[in-house]
Amino acid sequence: MIYSMTGYAAAAKELAYGALNVELRSVNHRYLDIQFRLPDDLRSIEVQLRELLAAKLTRGKVECRVTFAAAAGAQQLPGLNEALLQQLIALDTRIRVIFPAAADLGVSDILRWPGMLGTEALPVEELQTACRDLVQRALDEFTASRAREGGKLKSMLLERAATMELRVAEVAPRMPQALAAFQEKLTARLREAMGTGDDERIRQEITLFANKVDVDEELSRLTTHIAELRRILEKGGAVGKRLDFLMQELNREANTLGSKSVDIAVTQVSMELKVLIEQMREQIQNIE
Repeated sequence: MIYSMTGYAAAAKELAYGALNVELRSVNHRYLDIQFRLPDDLRSIEVQLRELLAAKLTRGKVECRVTFAAAAGAQQLPGLNEALLQQLIALDTRIRVIFPAAADLGVSDILRWPGMLGTEALPVEELQTACRDLVQRALDEFTASRAREGGKLKSMLLERAATMELRVAEVAPRMPQALAAFQEKLTARLREAMGTGDDERIRQEITLFANKVDVDEELSRLTTHIAELRRILEKGGAVGKRLDFLMQELNREANTLGSKSVDIAVTQVSMELKVLIEQMREQIQNIE
């Protein structure tokens, strides 16, 4: 399967103490670059989340944003620090042994004691578990969206490859006629320039010229590269870098075909091939 590096997915979950939301978005990038935006209570599981994403993704600039909105009344609930209260009672008892006349601690004294009143902490471990599950759910949808986009890119590339095959197939049948016509013109020019009917010298010049403009090798390599393009697309996986390299090779052969052309139709084919290759190269930049 072919995957696009561009994708988006979101997932949400309602908990008893609030709402957890996850967003994943990505754009193309040479390597895998994962950035997180997490609440403080979830910072400790960033490494786990990074491993979760890296197991499914190989390239792309990915942003993982997690937000948590506490439910109304689920935070800032007053509560006693039980451990501190027990320490305070023990301390009060010891002081009375040493100083029996000491005044009793009142309720207001206890409540005003630093650290005695706090907030009811969120169940962090439960929240972290829920976050991991939610990121996995979002990642599944994220991967599916990248696969759908990758499928569209694959279809476009195969369509362009088919057009290139047709254009390349048009060149070979034209070459004998094009060479014959050019040889006729060259023969006339050589006879005029040399002022002689030395057919052997003319044949040598024509043979030398024919070798220079022979494009059989370029056509063969173009056909081979297009076949390799199809094979890579059918195999799937992380193929973006290989396809980008293949576009360079196709462009080189198309340029050489144009530079050797002795026929306007072949020159046009060369130009069309380069346009198709550039169109494919632009889309390949989005393939993982």
